[in-house]
Amino acid sequence: MTSFVPPVRARRRTAALAVVLCAGLTAGLTACAGEDPDEGTNGIGRLDAPEIEKKARTAADSSDMVRLAGTLVSKGGTYRLDMRLKDKGGAGSVTSGKSTFELLRIGDVLYLKAGAGFWNHDTKGAGGTSDADGAAADKLDDKYVKVPEDDPTYKQLRGFTDKKVLLGGLLTLHGEVGKGDRDKVGGVRTIRITGGEGEGGALDVSLEGKPYPLRFARGGGGGTVTLADWGKDFALKAPAEGDTVDYGRQLPKSSS
Repeated sequence: MTSFVPPVRARRRTAALAVVLCAGLTAGLTACAGEDPDEGTNGIGRLDAPEIEKKARTAADSSDMVRLAGTLVSKGGTYRLDMRLKDKGGAGSVTSGKSTFELLRIGDVLYLKAGAGFWNHDTKGAGGTSDADGAAADKLDDKYVKVPEDDPTYKQLRGFTDKKVLLGGLLTLHGEVGKGDRDKVGGVRTIRITGGEGEGGALDVSLEGKPYPLRFARGGGGGTVTLADWGKDFALKAPAEGDTVDYGRQLPKSSS
């Protein structure tokens, strides 16, 4: 006896088979009807790499605040940063080698806060630390020291608190800019753009909301930083008078 399957039932079976086959494909494929990697995003994933770079820079420039955390490697050493930055100042911590210090800048006024070991560091290796140096270090321990603007380290230390300076270097890709993979940074979907196929840096840009830069990897192993809390305000308040002391001489070179 010849089997007969009603046309409606046959169509349902065909549709079910298509769903099973589609589900079996890898997540990265978009052959199945209805799949769109840019669905529900801000749409910048559809743009070419230079346009994405332009959108990311515009979004960054439009924001007054950002938090920057990660590692930067330069000729002067390796720095671990966790800084909150705004147009008129910044606050956070920097670690260089075995030294960790805090920075606070309000306008042009810059404060440095560190433990006694930091202040003793510049005397070690040259006959040890004298009792006077030790006493001075104890006095400065965990206090805010106002950095004189004519001190040789002022400009470099200020750079760690300067949103424009830091982002100007971090948002610059070198070489031909191309599109990379999609990823997630802090649970937010991103699209990556690279300079010189990655040798000139890589920038992950948000696919949700404003196209803010969320992660930057410097080329040549120059470190990776994340950028978060765009537009999230924070207070910059001068330390209390009792928490502030005068160093009285040139800051130690170890602070650089």
